Amino acid sequence: MSKSYYAYVRDAWKDPDSTYVQELRWERLQQWRKEGSVTKIRRPTRIDRARSLGYKAKQGIIVARVKTRRGGLRKSRYIRGRRTQRMGKNKITGGMSIQRIAEGRASRKFPNMEVLNSYWVGEDGKAKWYEVILVDPSHPVIKSDKNLNWICASTNKGRAERGKTSAGRKGRGMMTRGKGTEKTRPSLRSNLNRGK
Repeated sequence: MSKSYYAYVRDAWKDPDSTYVQELRWERLQQWRKEGSVTKIRRPTRIDRARSLGYKAKQGIIVARVKTRRGGLRKSRYIRGRRTQRMGKNKITGGMSIQRIAEGRASRKFPNMEVLNSYWVGEDGKAKWYEVILVDPSHPVIKSDKNLNWICASTNKGRAERGKTSAGRKGRGMMTRGKGTEKTRPSLRSNLNRGK
C-alpha cells in the first residue's frame, strides 16, 4: 500500500535531527529569532500536524507562530542556614505549560479569534516555537462548515484562557490513555483506599 504525502512529512518530523528537517530548521531558526513573539504566517510549517488538529486552508482560519521561553523554574541555591528541604528550590513547577503560554499569547494578539489547537515546530537553547491554529467564529465560511461551526457557540469563548485546548486539558489532568475526558486525579489507587 502506498503512503500519502502527509505520511512522509509525518515520518520526517518524528525524528527531525536525522532527516532533512534538520537543515530546514537550521535556516528557519535564524529568521525566526529576528521576528517578534507572535507572527502571523501564510501556511503551516507542519502541514500534516496542522491538518490532523483541524486546520483547513480556507477563510476564517489563520496560523500564528509564537516564540516562548525555554526551561523550568529551577532556582539557584542560595547560601543560608536552612536545610535543603525548606529552601523552596526543588520541585517548583509552573501552573501552565509553555505550550499553553504560547496559546494564550496568540489569543491575546488576535482577540476576535479562538484558539483551535497548537503544535511544536522548533527550539534552540533559549526559546521554543509553537504554531497556533486560530479560527474566526463570526466568519460566514466557518459558520457554514459542518466540522468547525461548533466553535461559533458562545460556550467556546476563551478556549485558551480556560484550558479547553488539547494542551490545556492535558495540563489540567483531563487526558488519560484512551479515555478521552476522564480525569487522572484522584488516581484509581487513591479511590480504592478512600473507603478504608
